[in-house]
Amino acid sequence: MTDQLDVERDGPVLRVTFNRPKAHNALTFAMYQGLYDACETADADDDIRVLVLRGAGGKAFVSGTDIAQFAGFDGAAGLAYEERITRVVRRLEDTEIPTVAAIEGYCMGGGLALAAACDLRVATESARFGVPIARTLGNCLSMDTYALLVGHLGPARTLDLLLRARQLTGAQAHAAGFVAELVGAEQSVDVVLGEVVETLLGHAPLTMWATKRAVARLRRANLPTGEDLVRRIYDSADFATGVRLFGTGERPTWTGT
Repeated sequence: MTDQLDVERDGPVLRVTFNRPKAHNALTFAMYQGLYDACETADADDDIRVLVLRGAGGKAFVSGTDIAQFAGFDGAAGLAYEERITRVVRRLEDTEIPTVAAIEGYCMGGGLALAAACDLRVATESARFGVPIARTLGNCLSMDTYALLVGHLGPARTLDLLLRARQLTGAQAHAAGFVAELVGAEQSVDVVLGEVVETLLGHAPLTMWATKRAVARLRRANLPTGEDLVRRIYDSADFATGVRLFGTGERPTWTGT
């Protein structure tokens, strides 16, 4: 594992905490691999019945992939990156036990993909969901991640979210059906999360396993390739500019090349 990812056994629950609060829990490749390994751990132990993901610090679940990971990227590197993300997202989706994302603050980019791959999402009203890449980096998503978002939000809302680089509030995400439980200002995230986990621990494991498998198979049926899209985007001058200017306060001038 990595010290940026805490994995803790709590009885029948495996708790994974993204632990880079000063960076809004932006993910390094080591953290992605650590999550993959945590899913392996969960499935290897019959006594673990629920997997919970959470971000440290209360201000972010995951704000996306750490931009430093994109240094020197070209089309081939972009393709390898999206394949890496898909590998982790699918491993999370394929975990045999129920998975719950507890979301406070920012849930952006790769963080939104991970939350979408979980079975249930508990979020505060102050949570913010989005993929602002049309405004920031000028990159794209894998076909698998597009399919996840369209499956949860529908094509119209997904297009609105991505094309306008919008952010959904916790309440909007709840109204869209993406968030299962909305935690109000007067409520405790821990209490609401605990109630959800307790419900899952009391239900038939094989029924939940079959349900998860069925939904994943339906989502992936006839999923087309998107390698041509990814390669073109990560080879572009716009993406290189987006990475170079990210965090500087200077807005890119997009050229479409």
